[in-house]
Amino acid sequence: MAQSFISIKKFVDEPYSQILGYPNATNHQIKSRINELEKLGIKSILLIGPTTLGKLAILGKGYVGVVVLAKKGNKQVALKIRRTDSQRKNMKNESILLKLVNSVNVGPKMIAVSKNFLVMEYLEGKKISSWINLLKGVGSTKKLKITIKKILQDCYRLDRLNFDHGELSNISKHVIVGSSKSTIIDFESSSTKRKPSNVTSITQAFFIGSGIAKKVQKIYKNPSKEEIIIALKQYKQEGTQENFERLLKILKL
Repeated sequence: MAQSFISIKKFVDEPYSQILGYPNATNHQIKSRINELEKLGIKSILLIGPTTLGKLAILGKGYVGVVVLAKKGNKQVALKIRRTDSQRKNMKNESILLKLVNSVNVGPKMIAVSKNFLVMEYLEGKKISSWINLLKGVGSTKKLKITIKKILQDCYRLDRLNFDHGELSNISKHVIVGSSKSTIIDFESSSTKRKPSNVTSITQAFFIGSGIAKKVQKIYKNPSKEEIIIALKQYKQEGTQENFERLLKILKL
């Protein structure tokens, strides 16, 4: 049976209220958040996605918020809802960070923000680990190489911006691959105040340290870890375009 968008007015009641006020909220808080959504132009929410909250399907869940598919006007958007137990007072800082990465064409586009909500471009796709699992047959090596190179280039742009994502060693949760676009997501732990390690973290995740590295190795033969580590050390010492291009060459990208 096809699912349909549910009016936000219904989110005042269980079980839907647990999404707007996760993990605990009073009726007053829920009603206040519904008013906030109406001011943002969010009229309805569709409960789909790979993660569950109770028995309800959502797009994702993190330390700061839960993410659902919503509708703003006639446009589908990703809606991040601030958790009631989040240490963040509001969503403003994350919206500033998202605007910053958008300035170098990275991440989902930032659309709107309020105290408890962040409205972003909805990117339909699969998490990178699931996407790699489905890769098979003719052209799979080429597709994988194109996707990894695109993500590495995004990471290089973030490094040049002096922006550190902070969680790219756990790549499976933070890269989405769609039919028209692949991108890094979830900037809630990001910072411009620490030394960026985006290229280093993502390279290690793809080629050295993780379960994904083993999957990548099965699809195309990587260079030795020693070669990759030497190239990464050079890049860490001096994050120039030349050293980045050398890294791509060693990775056969």
